[in-house]
Amino acid sequence: MACPQTTARESLSERLFDATIQTLELYGVYLGKRLGLYEQLRDSGPLTAPELAARAGIDARYAREWLEQQAVADILFVDDPALAAESRRYSLPSAYAAVLADDEHPAYVAPFAEMLVGVAAALPQVVEAYRSGAGVPFGDYGADLRNGQAGINKPAFLHDLTSVWLPAVPDVHARLGSAPAARIADVGCGVGWSTIALARAYPEAVVIGYDLDTASIADAEVNAASRGVSVRFERKDASEMAADGPFDLILVLEALHDMARPAEVLAELRRALRPDGCIIVADERVAERFSAPGDAIERMMYGWSTVHCLPAARVEAFSQATGTALRPDTVRACAAEAGFGTCDVLPIDHDLFRFYRLEGGQ
Repeated sequence: MACPQTTARESLSERLFDATIQTLELYGVYLGKRLGLYEQLRDSGPLTAPELAARAGIDARYAREWLEQQAVADILFVDDPALAAESRRYSLPSAYAAVLADDEHPAYVAPFAEMLVGVAAALPQVVEAYRSGAGVPFGDYGADLRNGQAGINKPAFLHDLTSVWLPAVPDVHARLGSAPAARIADVGCGVGWSTIALARAYPEAVVIGYDLDTASIADAEVNAASRGVSVRFERKDASEMAADGPFDLILVLEALHDMARPAEVLAELRRALRPDGCIIVADERVAERFSAPGDAIERMMYGWSTVHCLPAARVEAFSQATGTALRPDTVRACAAEAGFGTCDVLPIDHDLFRFYRLEGGQ
């Protein structure tokens, strides 16, 4: 009979072994996404390695290795493993296409692979940040992290934001669609999918997307143009927004925990609000209190926090350094410090986000 210590050791060893396999498989997803291989398989049907190579413009030997790895990982289906390597045909199961190739489907999670690669590229800087207490600039995580983060939120921002989340706050939803034209600020807009959705849903409103990352603003402008949406994007600090207001609604979607001094930002946003306006914050749906071990959501959020969110927030001096696990009590404390009279959790059901409404105060 194995002793408890041996069992625990073996269990952790097996868990890390499995995690290694899963991480390597995410790298395979990254290759498939970046090279357009899933789209080729979705659109063309079963392909051999030479056929995929020709269609995607990649080397045939690499195509074969990737196809075999994806089949071994049970992501792709192979018609007859016994055939010669160049003759086997591989296909993408239709149920998997939404996960890997449909960038507006709610099941689309392929961008996690890009985020993982972006974090990996910056890990040497993260190691040094742990030693020095400094931070790692968001831009140093590169296009992979930026695109991955944008991609993972794209389906919800383009669809749920204006069809589910805002309609769940009836008075706000009604104001945005009524006269006189409402003014909406999307703070921390990233590459602009949420801003684009707002401009489409409320065509009479004035919608402005704000972000401090130059590359994200550039991407946002391209994305808006590709959708035929006329919307304004600004690279501005929160302290500069009052000049563009006053706003009826300010949205902060999955961005508050990334801010070095969230209470100060909220105070500046409050200055940019109409007296009867409000701020809606969406941030991570972590547990209300710290406990360990945590569930899958808690584990994921702390995972991102240790390697990205906390280091990125510590670039600025005097960072509050909240980390990704931004709990309700912390949001309420920040809102109170910023001068808001109320900070209520909204009755919007979502697996990853918790929603807050901030308003009132002197």
